[in-house]
Amino acid sequence: MRQDILWKGLLEWLFEDMLRFVFPDADRVFNLQAPMDFMDKELAQICAQPGGHSLVRFVDKLVKVKLKKQPGKYALIHMEIQGRTKVKDRPMFGERMFRYFNLIFAKHQHRYPIASIAIFTGEDGHLLIKSYAYSFMTTRLPFQYSTININALSDEELSSSKNPFAWVLFIAKQAMLRGSDREVQLLEKKWIMFQKLYDHGLLKDQKLQAILNFMEHYLPFEDKKTNRIFKKWTDQLTHKTNIMDIFEQIEEMKKEEGKQEARKKIVRKLLAGTKFSDEKIASFTEVPVHQVARFRKRLQAKAK
Repeated sequence: MRQDILWKGLLEWLFEDMLRFVFPDADRVFNLQAPMDFMDKELAQICAQPGGHSLVRFVDKLVKVKLKKQPGKYALIHMEIQGRTKVKDRPMFGERMFRYFNLIFAKHQHRYPIASIAIFTGEDGHLLIKSYAYSFMTTRLPFQYSTININALSDEELSSSKNPFAWVLFIAKQAMLRGSDREVQLLEKKWIMFQKLYDHGLLKDQKLQAILNFMEHYLPFEDKKTNRIFKKWTDQLTHKTNIMDIFEQIEEMKKEEGKQEARKKIVRKLLAGTKFSDEKIASFTEVPVHQVARFRKRLQAKAK
């Protein structure tokens, strides 16, 4: 569950990079500079079962992305991060991906094209089903979705990539390190990634700071001595007296994210309970006018 929480927080920072990693033509198809709509609550509602139970796992994502060459048109991306799976659940993975797709398609019909993505981060990724097929009599239904198995990608391929999402996969892959020299290997791998992040502007780029935060919590050292060595190296590279200076910046970033979420809640309450204009609500809450307008459209759509 701890790793799920880390993935959930990171995906909103790197979703466009993830699309570029999975789809080589992503920049041609999607407008990745436009705001993306993360529809986590809607996904939970779509997949709700009798009794209030939902099929949705913590790191399942449904994201509405603007299409580049079709003004006003959007696509839906359903994404799942799948770690190690129980043996009995492995054969059912493809069916679960199909059920998600089917429920999303039934809800939105032909309004949006839908793409499904599964990223396997566990040691058993090569054993998970990468498609689904149904057949009875003359009825046939093949369902294919995009998959990334981090075990099938080399450390060199991931760490040398220019795509930040590849660096995240490199980090996630190191969680599978085993053996008596694990701490030594982990120190080496984390140092490679820290240098990569630093060279690309870690101290100023919040996305890179989010990746560093992910690495520190996803790949903790077990030995305090190893941790001290790592901090010494990073201090020397950054000319900082203490690596905690960087982590203080990360904490400030997280606090700011919390403030933004609080502002969004206030916006929704003002939209639902007052007749204030978008501009007035924006001035009260310090939320951009275009975001307030977007929230209003959602509320109006739900009211219909």
